[in-house]
Amino acid sequence: MERKAIVTMPPYATFIDEVLGRDIVLGIRLNVVMPLKETETKEEVLKRLYEKVKEKEKDLWIDLKARQLRVKGYATPPFTEINLSHEIEVFTPCRAYFHERWEGATILEVDGNRLIMEAGPKRTLGPGESVTIPHSTLKIKGYFTEEDLRYIEAAKKVGIHNYMLSFVESEEDVKSLLALDSEASVVSKIESPKGLNYVRKGSLNSRLMAARGDLYMELKYPHQVAEGVELILSRDKNAIVASRLLDSLENYSEPSCSDIGDLDNLLRMGYGTFMFGDEVCQEREKIIAALNVFELMAERYYDPKLIKPIKCGDKK
Repeated sequence: MERKAIVTMPPYATFIDEVLGRDIVLGIRLNVVMPLKETETKEEVLKRLYEKVKEKEKDLWIDLKARQLRVKGYATPPFTEINLSHEIEVFTPCRAYFHERWEGATILEVDGNRLIMEAGPKRTLGPGESVTIPHSTLKIKGYFTEEDLRYIEAAKKVGIHNYMLSFVESEEDVKSLLALDSEASVVSKIESPKGLNYVRKGSLNSRLMAARGDLYMELKYPHQVAEGVELILSRDKNAIVASRLLDSLENYSEPSCSDIGDLDNLLRMGYGTFMFGDEVCQEREKIIAALNVFELMAERYYDPKLIKPIKCGDKK
């Protein structure tokens, strides 16, 4: 199997053409929370990006946030109010987490889309940051955000129908997008225990993605992410794996040993398409380094002649 990469691209990145020129790159992903110039409409941005991918015979996916909880506006300490992208219901008090599991705070009350916190978070939360509330009583009202709906309308005008759909938890989630765009080609991002239960028991009607970033955050125990990633691939041999890929390149010029082992494990597992997330895609040097490492490692699993295992007792 040939391995390919999907790269998250900031809409104004100066290195988009260089990334699209790589043979190993299947296409680019536009995260709809990325900021746009006020002088440029969504339709204009999508048309510009679509022309670039068509010229290179690549693909463009629009990543819709759906029921993913994100911060609206700024939440600034010492004030303890956080406004979310959706209204929610949840039994309180309970914990909310930001960025990683070790950065959290206690929710005392919920008022529609407002979280009233006990103390914290200890830093300013910016617009678009994700919020994880891994509680069994959590109910999120609504599905698509207003921004999602505006992007869907703009995409249809341009002729784009490739979408990534966040936090898919049922067949109805995919159907809700098809109701808005009957030509939609959907990648269902599996990012929660409910999503994994849907994968395990549901009637699947789209390509799957193991979106490890939020899936890791949403699971009760962190180690369960490994089982989830295997389950998704067992139900869809064409599944995409995403997030937390070579993240050490965000801060260092070379990948960590653990990142190398993680990528190798996913290759051995049988994943064929890998999506690099926001962390390593914001700067040219980081994503080019990530693609270089990925290409070298993926090559080994594409051409069997390159794999030369050493048997016990053999001399190196």
